[in-house]
Amino acid sequence: MVWSPICLQHRPEREVWVGVATPGTEVPQRVSVIREVLLGAGHRLVEARAYGDEILSRVHSRSYIDHLRGVHDAWLAAGFAENPGQDRVVPYVFPTAAMLGEIPIHPAAAVHGRAGEFCYDTMTLVGRGTWEAARAAVDCALTAADRVLEGERAVYALCRPPGHHVTANAYGGSCYLNNAAVAAQALRDGGHDRVAVVDVDAHHGNGTQAIFYGRADVFYGSVHVDPGAGWFPHFVGYADEAGVDQGVGATLNLPLAPGSGDSEFLAGVRELAEAVSLHGSTALVVSLGVDAAQVDPESPLRVTERGFRQAGEVLLTRLGLPSVIVQEGGYHLPTLGPLVAAFVRAASSG
Repeated sequence: MVWSPICLQHRPEREVWVGVATPGTEVPQRVSVIREVLLGAGHRLVEARAYGDEILSRVHSRSYIDHLRGVHDAWLAAGFAENPGQDRVVPYVFPTAAMLGEIPIHPAAAVHGRAGEFCYDTMTLVGRGTWEAARAAVDCALTAADRVLEGERAVYALCRPPGHHVTANAYGGSCYLNNAAVAAQALRDGGHDRVAVVDVDAHHGNGTQAIFYGRADVFYGSVHVDPGAGWFPHFVGYADEAGVDQGVGATLNLPLAPGSGDSEFLAGVRELAEAVSLHGSTALVVSLGVDAAQVDPESPLRVTERGFRQAGEVLLTRLGLPSVIVQEGGYHLPTLGPLVAAFVRAASSG
């Protein structure tokens, strides 16, 4: 288990959802409860190494990285903490294709305009410590990838904030840097010609899919609640998305009806494992979200702890690939730790 105390520094406190400020759910305690449960289960704790920003530009644009690094300081300098009293970066206008039509985009001069250029929702706030925590989460993923490249069979990266909703150029969905994509790229750079990312979060990892959508060397597969039933990310995550150009056939989405349980979820996990084998991947990244859990009152799915344990056995034991497990969603603090422990148990017992 790789972690960094710097991941605790991100404190969004609230989200703006359909125009209403609501309490934040991606809280620092998520890291703490998972860490304590896994330590109690006997997992070894390793503190993340510090890495430079070079690999970030392999999955994110330089303009996006520079924006995220400096946007909160620019926001405070513009006086928004005093007037109107918002100390976190929240976009209010978005340069979508519907707005621009055929007109080329011009970068916004004002920071509250730029905020919407690089963020696609209003619920993912940037505050003091957000950049530092997101970078530390990347360091957790990179440390885990390096340890796998050095010979470990499977390593769990306790990343926070999560990352699978971040595209090359924009953040959203409580995510800021794409930890799973960084880990997959590190495995590629480390000598694996073909790498798979399997996402078992309740919500589709639109950012990871977008980053690798035109590539054949990185397979992306996801089992998640059907966005067509009204769930985030709404516009992508459908079964007809299969990749473009060289990436055709290297994307597989398996949307589930809301309320689906272990049998449907595990059938999807097995289908994804078969697709990983057909892809010829020699290393695996698992985007582990446990917000599909039956015990989570906000969950759109009904997966049990046993279901997560069996999913871990399929992906970590039966596939038998060197694996990096990256923490994504999961917000029900009383059950978060045991659910993660159930999945990663296969890494220590296989």
